[in-house]
Amino acid sequence: MKDRYPIWKTSGWTFGVLLVLPILAIFYTALGESDQVFAHLMSTVMGTYTLNTLVLVTGTALLAALFGLPAAWFMAMCRLPGEKWLQWALVLPLAMPGYIIGYIYTDWFDYAGPVQILLRDWFGWQSYQDYWFPDIRTLGGACLVLALVLYPYIYLLARTAFMEQSASLLQSARLLRCSPLESFRRISLPLARPSIAVGLSLIAMETLGDFGTVSYFAVHSLTTAVYDTWLGYSNLNAAAKISAMMLLAIFLLISAERFSRRRQKLFQQHSEPNEDVRYRLSGWKKVLALSWCWGLIGLAFILPLLQLLYYAWQYFAQSWNSEFRQFSMNSLMVAVSAALLAVAVALLVNFYHRLDGRRTSIAPMRLSVMGYAVPGTVLAIGVMIPLTTADHWLNDFTQFMGWGRPGLFFSGSVFAMIFAFVVRFGAVAVGSIESSLAKIPPSLDMAAKTMGCAPMSMLRRVHLPLIRRGCLIAGLLVFIESMKELNAALLLRPFNFETLATYVFNYASDEQLELAAMPAILLVLVGLVPLVVVNRSLEQSH
Repeated sequence: MKDRYPIWKTSGWTFGVLLVLPILAIFYTALGESDQVFAHLMSTVMGTYTLNTLVLVTGTALLAALFGLPAAWFMAMCRLPGEKWLQWALVLPLAMPGYIIGYIYTDWFDYAGPVQILLRDWFGWQSYQDYWFPDIRTLGGACLVLALVLYPYIYLLARTAFMEQSASLLQSARLLRCSPLESFRRISLPLARPSIAVGLSLIAMETLGDFGTVSYFAVHSLTTAVYDTWLGYSNLNAAAKISAMMLLAIFLLISAERFSRRRQKLFQQHSEPNEDVRYRLSGWKKVLALSWCWGLIGLAFILPLLQLLYYAWQYFAQSWNSEFRQFSMNSLMVAVSAALLAVAVALLVNFYHRLDGRRTSIAPMRLSVMGYAVPGTVLAIGVMIPLTTADHWLNDFTQFMGWGRPGLFFSGSVFAMIFAFVVRFGAVAVGSIESSLAKIPPSLDMAAKTMGCAPMSMLRRVHLPLIRRGCLIAGLLVFIESMKELNAALLLRPFNFETLATYVFNYASDEQLELAAMPAILLVLVGLVPLVVVNRSLEQSH
C-alpha cells in the first residue's frame, strides 16, 4: 500500500528512532566484551552497590507510603479545617529537589548543627562520647530525605483513588459499625491498590535515578557507580554495562507492577458530586490528622524553604554576582531550547499518527516517550555513545574534505545537554499534545481536506489554534524539568559551563549551602509551576 504522507512518515520515524537511540546505544555497548574495570567492579564492590540500591529503593518506597497514604485518606475521606489549603500544600515537597533537603537536614542534625548543640546545652553533654544521636549521613537518612520529597507521588494517586470509591461501600461499612481505621484498612486501601502500585513504582524509579542526595550522603549505589566509572575510570564501556543493569531493573519494576494487578478488575460506582460521605473527626483524632498533614508539609517544605530564605537574606551580597546571573542565563537558554525542540517533536509524531491513522503510525510516539523512565545519569551515558560516534564521523568527513577538524561538535557542546533533556522529558510534551489533539473531532480534518488543505496548512490553520494551550503547557513542563535536571547536566555539561542545578550542587557539596541558597530558591519557585497545573487539573476533574 502506497503511503499517502511519505514526508510525515519519514520525519516521524526519524525523530522517534533518534529519541530511543540512547537506550539502544546503552544495550549495544553493554553487549561488548567485558574489560578489566568492569570485571574488577563485579568482583569487589558491585554486590555492595546493588544491595545498597535495593535497600534505598525499598526503604524510600515504604517510608513514602507511610507518609503519603494516611495524608491521602485524611484529605479524601475526612472533613478537616483548612482542607482546601492542605490539599495543595501536601504536594509542595515535589518542588523541592531532594539533594537540597539533604543538605539542609545534614546542616541541622550534624554534630555541629543547631539540634545537637541545643541538646548539649540542655543536658550538659561535653562531646559526642557522652550521648548517642542518629547519623543523618547514612543509608537510612537518604531514605528518609527522599521519602519526604517523593511521597506526593503516592499521595496524589491514592487521594484520587480514594475520592473515586463508591459511596455505597463506605455507607455499608458504617452500617456494619466499622471504625474509620477499619474502613481504611479493609475497604479503601484494597480498592486503591492499583493506584498505590503505580505511585510506588514512580517513587522507586525516581529513587533509583537519584544522584545528588546519595552522593552527598556517601551512599554507594548503582547511580554513583555509573558516575564514578565514567569520570573516575574514564571507562564508557563499564559505565554502559552498569547502566544496562539499571535499565533492566526499571523494566522489571514496571513489569512487576503490571503483573501484580493483571487479574484485578474493579467495578465500582463513583460517588456523586453532592454526596458527602466523609468522616467528621473530632477530639484527638482531629488533632492527629492535622498534625500529621501539617507536620509533613513543615518537615518537607516550609522549614527547609525558611532556612533557604534566611541564608539568601544573610548572604545576598555574596550570592548576587555575575556567576549567578550567567548560570541563570545558561539554564534559561538550555531549558528554552529543550522545550521548543520537545514540543516540535511531539507535534510531529502526534500529527503523523492523526494523519495516517494506522496502528504502525503510533510507533514513533511510543518510541519517543521511552526515555522518560531512564535516570538522568544513565541517559547521559546513552547520549554520549552516539554523539561521540557522530563526532568521529564528522571529523573524518571534514578532514577528508580538507576543512580541518571541528573537534567535539556534538558531545562537547551544549547540544548534548539539550538532546538529553528532549529524550528525557519529551514524553511530557507528547502526552500533553496527544490529549489536546484527541479533543479535536475528526470532522474538522475531513472538512479541511475537502477544502484542499495540505497537511502542513491543516496543522497551521486548524489544529495549532485549537491545541495552543496544550502546546504551551507541554513546553512549560519540559522547560521546568530541564531547569531542575541535575544528573544529566553534571555529566554532559561542557567545560566552564554551569546551570543553576549544578551550581547549587557544587556549592552545597563544598559545605557552602549559604551561597547556594538563592539559586536553590529560584529552582524551587520554578518547580512550583507544574504543581499548580496538576492541582488545577485535579480540581477540574473532581
